[in-house]
Amino acid sequence: MTIKQSPWQQIGVPVSDYNVRRVTEPTGVPLYWGRDSAGHYLFVVELEGDHARKFRKDGTSVHGINVDLRKFESNEQQGLVLTLENQVNSDLFHGLCETMISSLKTVDDHATALSVALAHIKRWKAFLAGKKSRLLSSEEIRGLYGELLFLRYLYQGKLDQQSALEAWGGPEGEHQDFIFQNSAVEVKALSGRERSTVRISSEDQLEALCDNLYLVIYRLSELPGSERALSLNGLVHAIEAELNEAEAIEGFFQRLSAYGYVEMVEYDKPEFVVKAHRAFRVNDEFPRLIRSRLPDGIVRLRYELELETIGAFECDPAKIGDL
Repeated sequence: MTIKQSPWQQIGVPVSDYNVRRVTEPTGVPLYWGRDSAGHYLFVVELEGDHARKFRKDGTSVHGINVDLRKFESNEQQGLVLTLENQVNSDLFHGLCETMISSLKTVDDHATALSVALAHIKRWKAFLAGKKSRLLSSEEIRGLYGELLFLRYLYQGKLDQQSALEAWGGPEGEHQDFIFQNSAVEVKALSGRERSTVRISSEDQLEALCDNLYLVIYRLSELPGSERALSLNGLVHAIEAELNEAEAIEGFFQRLSAYGYVEMVEYDKPEFVVKAHRAFRVNDEFPRLIRSRLPDGIVRLRYELELETIGAFECDPAKIGDL
């Protein structure tokens, strides 16, 4: 991923108060990059009217980012001011601010703008509190994309939305990505350029306490501009729009944060389409290395399976989880 030029480097450090420069992208409400007298990086959302009550109700604190609602010179204006406390995290902060800019492009109602901004900040808080407060790698993007595809598959035909989310254990460190109805599912996503092998990252992934264990594989191809293609952000938005319960939406974003995802413009690319969706039943004859069969002293295994050698174990994905 390319390194972006920091907008704060073009802003001088003031003797007092702060200097700001308006964001060049067209947005419904005025947005500013800024620096205060201590040299901290700022991001400011300018708001008309009095929003103190809303901020007291829904505002939140974020480790490493000070969030404050300040009154401007005019009594008619207030500013939601985000202050980065440590410039070491400036690249990540920049990405988060760009995502907020993108979300506020079409918002011209100031109360709505504050709500949108605070919702982003709450998701950032969960993300920054996690173990992966960094950009996801290309492999991690594909891995999460595959898990989201299977999550969507579950609640669209197998389980209700809340049960599907409760089955999704991958972000929380479970050995398999999904466990439900006495079935466990390990999901893999391959790029169109990868050879026909799938990587198994531990001796636990293909061994489960459930009676039924499946390996599900999605082959993804990058097709930018295609009407069928979705980026990681696009897939997250599609699922959020389909979830119709507040508890399910909250659980969804909690798991995304645990995985290490928060919406950022970097995840607008690449855009994928699913070229193939295959499932395999993992039984005693399936070729695998598992903890219960390893000699003493051998741990932390990684290996690859050739897909052409496991064709005999292929099954209908629609049958997964059927009792």
